[in-house]
Amino acid sequence: MFRYVHTNIIAQNVDKLIDFYKTVLHCKSIGETRDLKGEWLDRLTGLNGAHIIGEHLLLPGYGDDHPTLEIFSYDMLKETVPAEINRPGIAHLSFEVDDVEKTLKEIICAGGKSVGELVTAPYPDGLEAVFVYAQDPEGNIIELQSWRKINL
Repeated sequence: MFRYVHTNIIAQNVDKLIDFYKTVLHCKSIGETRDLKGEWLDRLTGLNGAHIIGEHLLLPGYGDDHPTLEIFSYDMLKETVPAEINRPGIAHLSFEVDDVEKTLKEIICAGGKSVGELVTAPYPDGLEAVFVYAQDPEGNIIELQSWRKINL
């Protein structure tokens, strides 16, 4: 078997960030909470005394099996580095939504913020996309997108 399983976010406030993704971006609890520690976790992470808490959330639009967004926190966190859209590494999570502008407002009301401007862009085959980048309350970048057929 070979399949994509999850993406992990390390949170400063795990409960608040889990609630944000469930409330604003329609992720769903599936009963996969974690409270992990032990010698095996220290070996896996390379950290002494590692302790992880958090939850796997089912991403919207998928069945109850996977993929998930894994939101965890460690007892000891490193200093944060601000997320930037052009920094090497994983840049953002993307969600297709019915109304980009409405969802952006919900993100902002829930403690997030806008990164750039909302734009509409033409695509081949008579498609048009609406895009915007935003940040969750902890600064992780989220792309919102909506697609529609245009009359030519």
